[in-house]
Amino acid sequence: MVRTSKYRLIRNLTVFGMLAAGSTAVMAEERSLTILHTNDIHGRYAAFEVAPGNATSQTGDPGRDPEEFDRSGEIGGFSRLATKVRQVRERHDAENVLLVDAGDTFSDDLVGNETEGEAIITLMNAVGYNFMALGNHDFDYGLERTRELETFATFPMRAANILEDDQPVFGKPWQVFERAGMRIAVVGIGYHNTDQTSGASNIRGLFFTDGIAAVEDLLPEMQEASDIVVAISHQGTKADRLLASRVDGIDVIVGGHSHDRLQPPEKIEGTWIVQALADAAMLGELTLVVDEANRLRRVEGAVHLLWADEIEPDPEIASLVTDLAEPFADARDTILTESVDRIGRQYRSASPFDTLVGDILRDHTGADIAMMPGVGYGLSFGPGPVTRGALYTLLPHPAKLVTFEMRGEDIVAVLEQSATNQSPVDPQDTVGGLVQTSNLGWTVDLTRPVSARISDVTIEGRPIQMDEWYRVATNSGMANGLHRYDFSDIREKTVHEVSVTSVVEDELARRESITAPPTDHVKLIR
Repeated sequence: MVRTSKYRLIRNLTVFGMLAAGSTAVMAEERSLTILHTNDIHGRYAAFEVAPGNATSQTGDPGRDPEEFDRSGEIGGFSRLATKVRQVRERHDAENVLLVDAGDTFSDDLVGNETEGEAIITLMNAVGYNFMALGNHDFDYGLERTRELETFATFPMRAANILEDDQPVFGKPWQVFERAGMRIAVVGIGYHNTDQTSGASNIRGLFFTDGIAAVEDLLPEMQEASDIVVAISHQGTKADRLLASRVDGIDVIVGGHSHDRLQPPEKIEGTWIVQALADAAMLGELTLVVDEANRLRRVEGAVHLLWADEIEPDPEIASLVTDLAEPFADARDTILTESVDRIGRQYRSASPFDTLVGDILRDHTGADIAMMPGVGYGLSFGPGPVTRGALYTLLPHPAKLVTFEMRGEDIVAVLEQSATNQSPVDPQDTVGGLVQTSNLGWTVDLTRPVSARISDVTIEGRPIQMDEWYRVATNSGMANGLHRYDFSDIREKTVHEVSVTSVVEDELARRESITAPPTDHVKLIR
């Protein structure tokens, strides 16, 4: 356990927003620091439509804790984010405010991909970000492109546990900011399982280590140099809770990766944890109040939903958004088909969109089943027109279509691995979403022991035969072992010279309309 900082001696006396009963009187000279935070923007530069239920990849998902938007409307976008940031800076004095992001920031959107991240970094520079942690998707264009973007950014992009040549990538992973008469040490933490979620060529030369251990090693030096220690973490809430419980000396963890909305801020031991969902739909605001000796007295937090009917867009940022997106407008706005109802992505349970993709891949290849890795980004379709831009928020990467033959027992092993990924013995081993399937029925019981969670597996409604070979369609990421899936004992493997995205795009363009397929082929018990 790391030694307790002199600056943390009274933290256990505090409660959210006030001093605990019996604590000493508030000292006369109080000052405050405000931390504004975003996470998992995933390239969302413009506002988008949401509704109650499954509006984004991790809202309305029965496989995780409930989270959804409480009304319909347009939300998010950098122009409204900029307005809210400006309002908070004016209210608290800009010199007392830090703006940070917890990673997975600039890819997973057509404009972001076409500019290889530059569009989003341009907007972040304009809004005035101070620090960003590196997420697993921040290497989607390869290490060298991320290095170029880090150089272009006017703020550091760092991670203490992402190493290149045995040193944190891009340099010192923490920085001291002076705000409101106090020194704040801010350290970035990347996703420790990035090598299980990214293509090998994208992260060649990088090593991903335990973020908790990395920060524990750095903490004494950060404490010596600062009054307040803040970790910007792309580990996910489960790992952030472990960090807070295991390491004494961190005042605040600004989280990402798991797309949670932690409101009010969550307190574990002496550490406050916050997160602001995803997709630039929200801006988190956390105010730390200290006394004249820079001892933390209380914490106040809020999450601002960036509703279009409540927040005026910043005109300069709105103009910049238009300029950045205009070269790609025709491709982005091309209408492929019409969605009769809402078709969303779910992450921890069977996903309507991914079931639709699997059905299309089976029809295209004649495969018995389709399997796709569960991924946690994207915006729901419709109801209404489905554009190419909308498709690219859900299938942004040029993963190739792959087919092969696989025995029944090995298919069941993939399903078991997916169940383990969702609920491992060690929370830090959590990786990816539930594997997505087409024409494959199964029950997953996460309350049962590891390796005994899958039952009632059927193909075409008939019980799977363990020694029979089946034809499978998937993408190149999954076939290459993404999320720890094992496809070593297959035969007749073919990597098709076409991407999954283009196959789905062509099929949608051929259809007058689409509807959400049923997802009752997967029964989830949790």
